This record gives sequence, structure tokens and C-alpha cells, in this order.
Amino acid sequence: MPASPYADTAGALAAIRFARETGRPYLGTCGGFQHAIREYAAAAWGIARPAHAETDPGAADPVITPLACGLVEKSGVVHFAPGSRLARIYGTPRATETYHCRYGLSPRHAAGLDAGPLRVAACDDAGEVRAIELDGHPFFVATLFQPERATLEGRAQPLVAAFAAAAAAARDVRAA
Repeated sequence: MPASPYADTAGALAAIRFARETGRPYLGTCGGFQHAIREYAAAAWGIARPAHAETDPGAADPVITPLACGLVEKSGVVHFAPGSRLARIYGTPRATETYHCRYGLSPRHAAGLDAGPLRVAACDDAGEVRAIELDGHPFFVATLFQPERATLEGRAQPLVAAFAAAAAAARDVRAA
């Protein structure tokens, strides 16, 4: 689920909620990260209308705000939280990833991730949240970076492979 705004925001949020509540594998990148935060903010943080500054620029307290420094066609180091799914998938404490994103989690709302089970899975060099994951879920990961962009350089990407494997495993379980 990269890119935003979506043609059907309510539909995107409903799909994310469905994946979260039913244990279906979910990988959201860029816009998918932003909307996973919005969906969770409504479901778990009690925010009735978690706003996105891109589509609701007049919102008093949006959960998704413009990044201090836009990450359009940029690469940067992400540091994986020790013990996180991302650290296990990558097999390293950090990686360089690419972005095409202008919005991210509002620093004011980042503290909501401290209580879990949705938690920070990766930060950048400045400590800004760049990935989240849901504890206790078979595969619920959202990144502000876009791992799928590795294919533009002809590189395999471990997170995309892990998501594909989780989706295949979920399909096999449902078929059984």
C-alpha cells in the first residue's frame, strides 16, 4: 500500500483493520505506514478522527504530519529495534533503505507506540520512527521507507520476501 492520498481512504483503513484483526499478513509502505498509524490510532489510542495533514491540512492535531525533511528520492540508514521482526528479517542491526515520502508519524503521537502492542521497529539516525510492527500478529509491518524500490536496482529485498512467505503460509493455513 504505497502512495497517498488514496482514492478510498475508508476502504484502505477498513482493509488495514481487517488484516490487523484477523491475523492476515500486512505490509504497508509509505502511505500504507501512514494509514496503519491512522487505523491503529482510532482503534487503540481512542482518537476519533485521526487526521492526515495531507488530506486535512486544517486539522488541529493530525497523527500524520509533514516530515521535517521530505524523503522524496532519498536513501537513509534505518536502525532496527533489538529483537524486532525487522531485525530478524534483515539479520543486521541496520540497513540503508530508499524513500519517496513526504509525511510521517507526528512526533507528538509517537509516544503512543511506547505502550504496545504496536511498537517502533526502526528509526532513522535522528531517532524518527521509520517502521512499526504489531506484537502477537503473524505479520503486520509498516515502513515509511519503501523496500519494494530495491527492485528498481535489481536487488532482492528481505522484507518483501518475508511478506511473500507470510502470505503464502497464511494461504496454506486457510486452504487446509
